[in-house]
Amino acid sequence: MNFRSGLLNLPNLLTLGRIAAIPLLVFFLFFDGPRASFWAAIIFSVAAITDWLDGWLARKWEVVTVLGKFLDPLADKLIVMAALIMLIPHDRVPAWAVFLILAREMIVTGLRSIASSEGVVIAASDLGKYKTIFQMVAIIGLLLHYDYYWLFGLRWELFHADMHHFGIFFFYIALMLTVWSGADYLFKFFKVIARK
Repeated sequence: MNFRSGLLNLPNLLTLGRIAAIPLLVFFLFFDGPRASFWAAIIFSVAAITDWLDGWLARKWEVVTVLGKFLDPLADKLIVMAALIMLIPHDRVPAWAVFLILAREMIVTGLRSIASSEGVVIAASDLGKYKTIFQMVAIIGLLLHYDYYWLFGLRWELFHADMHHFGIFFFYIALMLTVWSGADYLFKFFKVIARK
């Protein structure tokens, strides 16, 4: 099989792998404990790495496909939504904040569809990229959640990390960037549509 061409090229397979990982992530998040949380964080981290890798490979090998353009953002949104929704019952994220994030994603996706049907392309801003980076870091921290001692388990305060506080700090930065980038996209959309 040639992984550089066709619908099932390596970037698309990595994206499909990200989608396939969602049920496994959800399974571990049904349990509340350090071990299940650790494995959920590992799955999400691997998914985050493949998100970067599939885009990089697609550009490098020049195998950007219509299927890839559809699947890549879908996979990102699904795994982020799954993680955030599953974290609500564990009291690791506020439900209202998750609602805002999901509402922004749905609104922007809807606006993109309308713009595309009108033959309009609205360039993505760097805000969206920063939002995604902070979101990924925040979710990994929130999935880990518990206190960790990073030097071979030695309980020295110098090597102590409260992953929930780490995650929630980045989560609120991501939330601010989510709202800001959503408002920015809304402004650009109405500005472009008004010209037509």
